[in-house]
Amino acid sequence: MLAVLQEQVRAAAASRTPLHIRAGGSKDFYGNACTGERLDPRAHAGIVDYDPCELVVTARCGTPLAELEHALDAHGQMLAFEPPHFGDAATLGGCVGAGLSGPRRASSGALRDFVLGAKLLDGNGQVLTFGGQVMKNVAGFDVSRLLAGSLGVLGVLLEVSLKVQPKPAALFTLAFDIDEADALEKMTDWRARPLPISATSWHDGRLHVRLAGASAAVREARITLGGDEVDGESFWEALREQRDAFFSESELWRLSLPPAVRVVAFGQQWIEWGGAQRWVRSTASADEIRHMATALGGHATRFRGGMREGVFTPLSAPVLAIHRRLKAVFDPAGIFNRGRLHAELD
Repeated sequence: MLAVLQEQVRAAAASRTPLHIRAGGSKDFYGNACTGERLDPRAHAGIVDYDPCELVVTARCGTPLAELEHALDAHGQMLAFEPPHFGDAATLGGCVGAGLSGPRRASSGALRDFVLGAKLLDGNGQVLTFGGQVMKNVAGFDVSRLLAGSLGVLGVLLEVSLKVQPKPAALFTLAFDIDEADALEKMTDWRARPLPISATSWHDGRLHVRLAGASAAVREARITLGGDEVDGESFWEALREQRDAFFSESELWRLSLPPAVRVVAFGQQWIEWGGAQRWVRSTASADEIRHMATALGGHATRFRGGMREGVFTPLSAPVLAIHRRLKAVFDPAGIFNRGRLHAELD
């Protein structure tokens, strides 16, 4: 399969034919519109190496995400960044390329924090290898982590090595009926205390808190925090996969903000990550929303609502120059996922 991918890339580079890297299409809604001849990497699949004792898994990027998580679960392990699937067709490559993390991100880290190494098929049809399978190999300019969230504009992800973690011994979810201001205050207070909180969520007057860790620590935190005991497994899975109607109606924005800041305009919101991530459902203009996010010390991304130009915050001139140099090195003919990340790169 690798030889087939290489041949397709080399032919496209020679004719400067755009390629649209697309596996299962579960993240089609995310990012700017992308055109070109389809390149489907799903046949390049399978777990290459997994030793549970080493807490590292290496898999080809066409591997279904559900298959990888099932293999980890059989050994009591997990992808700690809790990646959203957004459909049964999700692959490991799409997961890393989109760079999205789930409810556990604030406590465990983002997807890119768990990438140890990667193999990439560049715009010349060459296979490039970055990083390794242990943390000591990660030094200097870390290209393997750079690929996380790159949406395929630098090349075709072939293989990724990820750190994994043991599943927690105990999980428990509490709920509180409180308004936004009180929820932000509580989450700010909890961050300063040694509590085993792995996820938080506030929406429509209801704050959910997931506790995870050693049984004794979770039991003590339940007593300390109070609240109502609720079934958390289905709630957190539905939140990760955005199954609630809130996420599908109208235009959805994702704001990254200082945790304690209140958002008092532009429609309904859903708060995660201790206040650092805000989902805002709004029909306000992109300029209005981005101006508000910047004024509050953060930035905004149009997450859903139709693929169009300007999904991501425009890059400053120095950062854009860096992006262009990287694009020129990895994809000199400019064939990969044109416009998907930033139109200015093409």
